[in-house]
Amino acid sequence: MSNATFLGMPPFPEAAVDALADDQLRRNLHNATHTIRDKRAGVIGELDDWEGLRTRAASLKDRALHGLDEHLVQLEEQLTARGVTVHWARTADEACQIVGDIAAGHGVDEVVKVKSMATQEIELNEALERRGISAWETDLAELIVQLGHDLPSHILVPAIHRNRTEIRDIFTREMGQVGRPAPDDLTDDPAALAEASRLHLREKFLRAKVAVSGANFAVAETGSLVVVESEGNGRMCLTLPEVLVSVVGIEKVVPTWDDLDVFLQLLPRSSTGERMNPYTSTWSGVTEGDGPQECHVVLLDNGRSRALADEVGRQALRCIRCSACLNICPVYERTGGHAYGSVYPGPIGAILNPLLKGVGESDQVDSLPFASSLCGACYEVCPVKIDIPTVLVDLRSQVVDAHREDRVPAPEAAAMKAAAWALSDARRLSLGQRASGLAARVLDRVSRRDNASGRAVLGWLPSIGHKWTEARDLPVPPRQSFRQWWKARSR
Repeated sequence: MSNATFLGMPPFPEAAVDALADDQLRRNLHNATHTIRDKRAGVIGELDDWEGLRTRAASLKDRALHGLDEHLVQLEEQLTARGVTVHWARTADEACQIVGDIAAGHGVDEVVKVKSMATQEIELNEALERRGISAWETDLAELIVQLGHDLPSHILVPAIHRNRTEIRDIFTREMGQVGRPAPDDLTDDPAALAEASRLHLREKFLRAKVAVSGANFAVAETGSLVVVESEGNGRMCLTLPEVLVSVVGIEKVVPTWDDLDVFLQLLPRSSTGERMNPYTSTWSGVTEGDGPQECHVVLLDNGRSRALADEVGRQALRCIRCSACLNICPVYERTGGHAYGSVYPGPIGAILNPLLKGVGESDQVDSLPFASSLCGACYEVCPVKIDIPTVLVDLRSQVVDAHREDRVPAPEAAAMKAAAWALSDARRLSLGQRASGLAARVLDRVSRRDNASGRAVLGWLPSIGHKWTEARDLPVPPRQSFRQWWKARSR
């Protein structure tokens, strides 16, 4: 059973307009993001050297990425020595083919899944569905999204855009369609909703022969994979089925077991506002009579090598998917994740998607680096110190360069040339200021007063000017220029 897909999503400016008109969405996002960020602030305040941890984590990640070729080879050797079959996937299609072949080879028509951004990125559920294999999400938020035929809108809490009444309605409507009777008299009490999901999933855990997971970290020296989660569904998926397939982005590798110490302090505090995750599962291959007896690891590139080659953008591969940047971002809080058109929304999605997919490939992807106010809050909270604003600015220049030759000069470019001509000569500037003052006298009659500043503003402009005023007001120019004011004052 698959989710909807992000295929064909419009560019961010278009999608954001619809999101901004949804008052319920904005209330849901405000309540959820403020709750998470307040919890985070409390637990990081307990540590004496949070900034030192951030710096150390950034350094560890950079060293791992610098030696990624060697660490990946070591990881493969250690996994293979422990009975794991390692597969290499350059693209999403290759990864989906590998997982589908493994499932089909065992004659199953369903798999259970641990929450995994990598499998969402490659649209594994949809690929398996095309082969007649149902992929059941077992994380509560992912289950809500799946049953609602919806799209994830947050890295950590995919159903953050839903409130509990909406979730109750989804469960009541959908659970009766997929093998179990619909819950009787289900309320919107969180405990009741969680119990309904447990009953719905329990039989799937018990009968599943194949499970699919991702990994938060992969330790090269020991051949160990690590999954952190809060519900226990991951532990069920990782231990009950006979076959386990883990799809792991190549950037998830850390060189040594000791490196985990830093990240297991940073990740729970940055993501859920907890001191530690309730469940941290690690496994290193096959153990006879204990857990899955057949393990596969799919090492996924899918644009990561492209991102690694970008000298400014490669720092995005440090990301540990904590979502702290989403929870603090004023743009995300008002538009939600769907407007970004990807499983990676928010500030990190605005840089990660163009880096993975390539600038110039689509208008939707190229719009993302501009989906930011560049306030810098995302950098301040990032536990691995990704300088997202700097990467955004660099990607914006790449987008402009990618379209410099294949587009007719835009009205904006013509306006900039006209401004350069006027501002480069004092006499032309003076004439322009006088004309602006005359225009202000006319525009004052059709303007309104801004409640906050008291200034006269225009809320609508004709023709190409509406592109500006559809998102912001335009201040009416002053009747006097500074030079005119100064001259009159000096008399």
